[in-house]
Amino acid sequence: MTRLVARGAWIVPLFFFVIALHQSKTAVDLQATLERGTPATAEVLEVHEENRVDVTYDWISIRVPLDDGRVITKEELALPHSLIPLVADKETIDVRVNPGANQEVVITSIVNTQWRIAAMNAGIAFVAALLFGGGVWYWNRSLKEEGDPAERGVEEPDPDHPARQVAR
Repeated sequence: MTRLVARGAWIVPLFFFVIALHQSKTAVDLQATLERGTPATAEVLEVHEENRVDVTYDWISIRVPLDDGRVITKEELALPHSLIPLVADKETIDVRVNPGANQEVVITSIVNTQWRIAAMNAGIAFVAALLFGGGVWYWNRSLKEEGDPAERGVEEPDPDHPARQVAR
């Protein structure tokens, strides 16, 4: 059973690696829209700011009229709690728009912070994948070479073990 759990533990570093890939792609997409996007002004429809420190889910809804007459509406764009005050009291905000991109609309005033956060998340997740991967590899190697410690058993009790001493 222990070997099965040890082999199944590979899911943890794999999970962190997938998170690292996702956050890397998000950082690249944010940066690409910032660089290649067309400047526009968005109308702020609604801002949701949670006033509890333990709830960090804040969001903003915006409407972006494009030069060609199309309108892009983004509902509940999630923002970190620390960035929401930068856009909370505004009726319009400057954005960059790249229609069809993975990150179609980015808020110009906070996008640099957002892509840095995504890049840092990717780095942290990658380091976590390496650390957990090393631990799981060591555990599996140990089980293969030395066997399961729970199945090795004890030949005879150690009379000098501290748990066997009687305190007087």
